[in-house]
Amino acid sequence: MKTLKYKTVEFAIIFIILPISFALNYAPQIKLGIGLTGFVYIIYVLLKVEQKKFKLAKNLNFKVFFKHTLLKLIVIVAITTCFVWFTNPALLFNVMLTKPLLWLFILFFYSFFSVYPQELIYRTFYFERYLPIFKSKNVFLVINALVFSLAHLLFKNILVLVLTCIGGLLFALTYYKTKSTVLVSIEHAIYGCWLFTVGMGDMLGFPA
Repeated sequence: MKTLKYKTVEFAIIFIILPISFALNYAPQIKLGIGLTGFVYIIYVLLKVEQKKFKLAKNLNFKVFFKHTLLKLIVIVAITTCFVWFTNPALLFNVMLTKPLLWLFILFFYSFFSVYPQELIYRTFYFERYLPIFKSKNVFLVINALVFSLAHLLFKNILVLVLTCIGGLLFALTYYKTKSTVLVSIEHAIYGCWLFTVGMGDMLGFPA
């Protein structure tokens, strides 16, 4: 399971073939079964093959992390608020203002049941398995952003693909620097929760 040939096939199935297949029209139950099977496989490889320990890393610099994340968030807030305001102002903060309980539920569900599994797959697993293969750090990070964007192909929305590609690059850089699934999950959750809050949730499969 550690040979280059095996990892190449593994990468193609998990990060290319499956995301493309999920964009096709077939039974959601089958998609769910395939997704759960793939996730179990990933956890098995992390624990048994890569000997990854799921524990909070020591000496994490939360102060620097939150400072950098806040600076990026300010830019994201400015751009996305203007975007919603000019494209469909009726959506601006709509769910938060009209359905606050639904808004809170979305933020909770998304943060714990969507973000963390995504980061286990697209950062922790991806970095543990494939970083030693690449000679170029930049190529490695760009490919991570591209396959993360491809995972959102099922939404069939060009804007979603662009946003998730940019987000994927930001998350890849954070994980590369911190080696922390927790920190990159926090960053991912912050940006994603803001998109739902500002009124861009509908394109990501949540009410807007």
